[in-house]
Amino acid sequence: MNFDEIIDRRGTHSVKWDMMEKLYGVPADTGLSMWVADMDFRPPACVQRALQGMLDHGIYGYFGDDRAYLDSIRWWMANRHGWEVAPDWVLTAHGLVNGTAICVQALTAPGDGVAVMAPVYHAFGKVVRGSGRRLVELPLKNAAGRLEMDFAAWDSMIDPGTKMLILCSPHNPGGRVWTVEELRQVADFCRRHDLILLSDEIHHDLVFPGATHTVMAKAAPEALDRMILLTATTKTFNIAGGHTGNIIIPDAALRKRVGDYAFGLGISGNSFGLIMATAAYSPEGAEWVDALVAYLDGNRQVFDAGVNAIPGVASMRLESTYLAWVDFAGTGMAPAEFIARVEKGAGIAANHGSSFGLNGESFLRFNLATPRARVAQAVERLQAAFSDLQ
Repeated sequence: MNFDEIIDRRGTHSVKWDMMEKLYGVPADTGLSMWVADMDFRPPACVQRALQGMLDHGIYGYFGDDRAYLDSIRWWMANRHGWEVAPDWVLTAHGLVNGTAICVQALTAPGDGVAVMAPVYHAFGKVVRGSGRRLVELPLKNAAGRLEMDFAAWDSMIDPGTKMLILCSPHNPGGRVWTVEELRQVADFCRRHDLILLSDEIHHDLVFPGATHTVMAKAAPEALDRMILLTATTKTFNIAGGHTGNIIIPDAALRKRVGDYAFGLGISGNSFGLIMATAAYSPEGAEWVDALVAYLDGNRQVFDAGVNAIPGVASMRLESTYLAWVDFAGTGMAPAEFIARVEKGAGIAANHGSSFGLNGESFLRFNLATPRARVAQAVERLQAAFSDLQ
């Protein structure tokens, strides 16, 4: 659990580091990569041992007998989130972007509306539009640096052709952990408008002290007939390359529709991803996650203290995720100017806020899941790039 170890990922086919210069113009040799959401930490030793066992065996055939895999999901959800999952509720996807696409395409028709709370994870919009559906952006309110839902405004934005709501819980990029009351209001909103509720909870294990994540199914069990939950080991344990995610559907009729569609696509599990997920969802994996969250909390505090000291710059206080959502509106600069200062001046690659949809234009998203020395270096570079504001 040495999260301070600097691991050079350049030249390892890392999208985060090896695509930084091409996408952001940040030099590969001197730049800091703080954009795409994967971590610069090795996963827990139990995952490494499981992979080594596969290598030692030396045969990489089709995966079969998923009982241990399903039991590990049930164990994790019960012990970490207090929710009992039946094994037949779980469908496996090639990651949760793929899982989102399967659900959108199985449960809506071309031209239907799919609503999201914006700004939000950019892949939702790509999936919705790429599937020939309409993206309906419901704007979140920025209440003194904290994102809040606005059901009064949203009711008038849902037309009869809108069939689904995708909830990001906890929220990416705002870092909000929704309260039980907010989640219940989401369920009621979906009931009023007859929407299928797709709750993406991929960041649910990365929650900081003072906040508590509640599984959507626990918050609103009366809405299980319209509810799908997406979970995964990939963000929690930094094994996104395993492309494995869980589509959990308690309602049998809804599950059959999604399962039949997925079967028609010829999808089967990635052996490496399933083996890693099974190993990760364990007591040893849980111990590693507890240490990780404590470390990320320290990174969050270092980053926020340094960035918020820059006049006109404000980092939203994260309740979850390792993705800082930083507002540059107070500088009075246009996006092109503050982006240039970050990329060319500070040599940092960060996600552009406009890619997250409505009300994201004045923001950048910074990935803090990296050794603390790099976070401190990023703070120094940002303060230098905006030194004329001091």
